[in-house]
This record gives sequence, C-alpha cells and structure tokens, in this order.
Amino acid sequence: MLHRVALGCAVALLALGTVLAQQKPTRVMLDGNYTGRLFDGLGAVSAGASSRLLIDYPEPQRSEILDYLFKPGYGAALQRLKVEIGADVNSTDGSEPSPMRTETDHDVTRGYEWWLMAEAHKRNPYILLEVLPWGAPRWVNPNPGAKDTLYTAKMAEYVADFVKMAKRNYGLDIDMAGVWNERPYDTAYVKELHNRLEVEHLTTKIVCCDEYPGEGDGQWAIADEMLKDPELNADVYAIGVHYPLVNGRLTTTDAARKTGKPLWSSEDQPNGGGGPFVTRDWPLGGRILSHLYNRNYLEGTFTATEIWSPITSYYDNLAAPSSGLMYANTPWSGHYVVQGTIWATAHTTQFAQPGWQYLDAASGYLPDKGSYVSLCSPDKKNWSVVLETIDAKEPQKVEFRMSGGLSADEVHIWETNNTHTFENVANVKVKGGEFKYTFEPDSIYSLTTTTGQGKGTAMPPPAKGFPLPYADDFDSTREGGTPKYLADQDGAFEAHKCDGRAGLCLEQVLTEKPVPWSPLPNPFTLAGSETWTDYRVGADVHFLSKAPAVVMGRIDTANAFSDDKALWPSGYLLRLEPNGAWALLSATYEEPTATLASGFAKLGASKWYRMELEFRGTTVTARLDGKVLAQVESEAHTRGMFGLGTEWDHTQFDNLRVEP
Repeated sequence: MLHRVALGCAVALLALGTVLAQQKPTRVMLDGNYTGRLFDGLGAVSAGASSRLLIDYPEPQRSEILDYLFKPGYGAALQRLKVEIGADVNSTDGSEPSPMRTETDHDVTRGYEWWLMAEAHKRNPYILLEVLPWGAPRWVNPNPGAKDTLYTAKMAEYVADFVKMAKRNYGLDIDMAGVWNERPYDTAYVKELHNRLEVEHLTTKIVCCDEYPGEGDGQWAIADEMLKDPELNADVYAIGVHYPLVNGRLTTTDAARKTGKPLWSSEDQPNGGGGPFVTRDWPLGGRILSHLYNRNYLEGTFTATEIWSPITSYYDNLAAPSSGLMYANTPWSGHYVVQGTIWATAHTTQFAQPGWQYLDAASGYLPDKGSYVSLCSPDKKNWSVVLETIDAKEPQKVEFRMSGGLSADEVHIWETNNTHTFENVANVKVKGGEFKYTFEPDSIYSLTTTTGQGKGTAMPPPAKGFPLPYADDFDSTREGGTPKYLADQDGAFEAHKCDGRAGLCLEQVLTEKPVPWSPLPNPFTLAGSETWTDYRVGADVHFLSKAPAVVMGRIDTANAFSDDKALWPSGYLLRLEPNGAWALLSATYEEPTATLASGFAKLGASKWYRMELEFRGTTVTARLDGKVLAQVESEAHTRGMFGLGTEWDHTQFDNLRVEP
C-alpha cells in the first residue's frame, strides 16, 4: 500500500512539473521609452494625536522605532511625513498642542510634531514634509457667526507662521501645506493661502483638498473647478484625497487626470477607509497594503500614498485603534511591534525614490491574480519592479525583457510572505537582456538593480502593563510641558507653577473653545490601563476660575466619535464646583449622563482639596479630603482607565496618585 501511495505521489508531481514546464510565462517589457508619471513617494500622517506616546519612550527603544520608520535601508524608510498643525482640539485620538494660542504667541516647544519631523529629517535629509490643520485656535475666526470655519485670512497667516517656525527653529523646509482636513474646500481660501505663502517668500506648495468620500460636492470636485479657473489651477500643486477606495473601486475622475497635476492618496489605510484597522501582522495589514500601493497607481493614477498613521502610539480605548505601520503605546515598558506593514512599505521605498518614473508599459496585472509596477531612475541606470501575488493560488512564471536604455547584469529579488520577511531570496543573472523568475502566491516581491537595502535587527523588550501604583507630582516635568503618559483629549494640560503651594502642578490652560474639527467634549486627559478593575484614583485640585474639577475612573472608552454630543468619556466621574456643589456621575456614550449621588461640601477660600474615587467590585466610593461623600452600587462600568478633567478655563491638579 505504501509503495502504491508513493508511486501515485510521484506521478502527480511529474504531472505538475509537466504543467509548469508547458506554462507560457507572462512577458513584461521593461522599456525605458514608455514612461508614466513621476513617483512622489510613500509616507505617513502623524495626526490626531496618533504619535502622542512615542516621545515618552525611553532610549534606546525610541531611536529604534524611529529607525524602523525613517532610516533608509532599515525598515519602512518613509519618504514623506505629514503632520498636524496642532490646535488644542480633539482631532481623533486627542488634542495636539497649538504653537500659537494668540497671534503673538510662538512656542515651538509645545507638542511632539516638531520633534518627530526633526528626527525623521535627521535620518533622511531628503524626506518630504507636509503640514495640514484639523482645527485652529479661536483667534483665527473670532466671529464665526452661523459658520465656524478655518477659511479666513488669519488662518492663512497661522499656516505661514507654522512653516516659518519650522525653518527658523528646526531648520526644516515644509514642502507642502493643505487647507483643512476632510472638510469641503473653499476656493477663495485656497487662493488666500497661496498668496500668503508668496507674500512671505515661502516655497511651500498647496495640496488640495484632503477630502473624505462624500464630503461636500465630492472629493474630486476641486479638479473640475481647476479646469475652469486658471488662477486656482496655478495655485494648487497637487490634488490629494483621503481613502479613495470606495465600494471596491478607486474613484479618480477623468477631470483629475486632465489637470495634469500629481494625484495623491493623501490619507489611506489597509482597510479601504472603513474599520477595523488591521495593520498588526503580515496576513492582514501587510497583504492588503502590498496590494493597495500597486493598485493606487494602476487604477487611481496616485503617485504618492500616505498612511494614517506612522505608529499606533495612543491608547487602545480611543478611536480607530491599531492604525499605525508600527505599534508602540506602552512607553513604560519600551515594547513595540514591527508589523507586516513596515515590510510591505519597504518593498517600494527601499527600491525606488521620489523623482523616479513609472514605466506604464511594464506595469499591470498578472493573468492568475497579482499586480506589478515598474519604475526607473531619471538616468535609467537603475530600475525596480514591485510585484505582488496576494490573491494568487498557484506559482506564476514571468519573463522580463529590457530595452529603451534599461539594462542589468544581475537582478536582486527580495520577498515577503508567511515564511520570508524582507529577504533577498535570489540574485538572477541576465542573459541577452532577459531573465525569468517564478513567483509564489500570497507574496510581495521587489526586483531591482539597486543595492543598499537592509532589514533592521533591533528587538524590543517584552510588554508590561501600565505601572501600578502610579504617582506624579509634576515637579519633574518641564514647565509648560506635558507629563509622561497623560493623553489630552481636548484642551491642554501642562505643568505650571502651583498657585498657593511650591512646585509645579498640572494646569488646563485653554480659556476659549478652538475652531473644532470633530466632536468637542470638555477638556480632559487620561492614562492607565483599560483592564484595571479595582483601584483608587485621587488628586489635589485647586480652582483658578469658575470651571469645575473632575476626577475620572474606569473609563472604558474615550472614542469621541461614539457620540458627537458627549461632554465626557464613558466612565465614572466625581465633579466638584468651586462653590462646593459635587456630583458622582456615570457617563455613557449615546445615553444621558446619570447622577448617582450629589450634594454640597463646605469649601474654604483659596484652598487645595483632595478628590478621590475608589472602585471595589460594584461599589463606587467618592471622597473629598478623606471624607466619604457617597458610596453607591453600580454595574455601569466594570474596568478602565483614569483621567482628570475640567471645562474651558484654568484649573490646577497636583499629587495625582493611582493605587490598587
């Protein structure tokens, strides 16, 4: 019986070999004369507070992460970086600090985007830098009337000042600026911004208009207007759209192509723009992104694709978890994850540079599923092919022929799939200007005449949960800076001199609501673990205005998009007013906030008070200066993070402590 099975297997293998031998290879002509559009690079969008926790990472892990993202020949080797112009307003997973809270305020130490751009540029001096606003400080539009908008002359000044600060303080040249993230454009403002950049003698070009599908008259409407308006056409350098893959097809219009402008997918994801975000490993994020990069050019004529975000450095209970090319949101542990999306990106960025030219005649689809794009250097001395077989079921043989000034003696072939991660798997000799190779299914390949590629070797320490007990008196934080691990969700919580005691305290400093982008909850900041159940959280509080102080616990979700009318995250809140009124609340998205207990406490003038929340099973206890205000039974929130909050005015916190 065993002999019969072995004989049957041998016959089957012989038959398969005969089929493969008889299979006619797909032919690809690498002709340098049949060129297409210029490649503008692959990049990422650091915005929506997506990079918040990265700056808190210790060394050497922080530098290792940055190397995997930006260092040429090491990891993703990103060629573009777009950052948010902060506005102290929630822009997805938190609020990024504004460098200009007034017209005369210019503080380039706030936030982390300056730092991130500088670190990216240090690793790749040729990286293309972009900026885009989500919201803005109130002074850019002090009289909104019926329409709260960024499209004002003051906003154009704000953008220009950001560009000038980048150059003056960090030596960074901002290559491109957008108008307003995912909001219908305004033609007059596009011209206003262009004029302001010219008046300031800035070379920054305009990308328009970063719209989401379905916004306004459609994300490609700007192209129709550009064809009719020569001035507008001259003012816009490139057309950028977000998540252009809609219902399985790319939406690029004929009008967009007719403008002749570069077309960019200026925010994208390996999920087609709809959740869940799936960048964690090769079988999901890496596979989808490999397909997306090629398809964006083949079907959408996109010469640049930018992924939101470069790294998941925000807490998991915020909106759109796991959006990043990498995953690193536990700075206390130093742990990070180099995901499959890093290597899917590297298969393009480590083999072609911005300014290379697509070879349209050598770009297309394989007969048995798969796609390929080819590019060559301006001098035609080097070329590369990025080929994916993600949906293929069988190996496919491809024959390549070179002409039109392209040549090679040897072609280096790199592969990523379930068994190979960015490996140089073959070096094929070229004979008579031809070579052949058989490509396995469910893989991505890079074929190239270039050298210098590499795969980073740094390894992270193991993951650890948020430290408990945890305490911060804020004295070790730079004055005006943000304490470690606290992630502001609206407003700005900074270390400032305490009122009425020595040292530094945490102070919410915003007194006006900014021009919003997303839902606008009250200012609060959060940290901790979404798995915590029984613990005590407390802080000293001091009133500097009529705004209340709020201590929060068991925050199970802080996704502001769950309810655009919610003022607080989902969790338990102890709220204290300057007049002594207090309330123990249970806030839940899409439901009215429930008052579990309330009353009045006698408060002395100009004093500090200690507010505490304690959780033991279903028992929730609220204390003020050590005395029990209320003890209630509730099952509304069983686990979650802690936070501090107030309203749009000054309030101070000190001696924050969380203990089991």
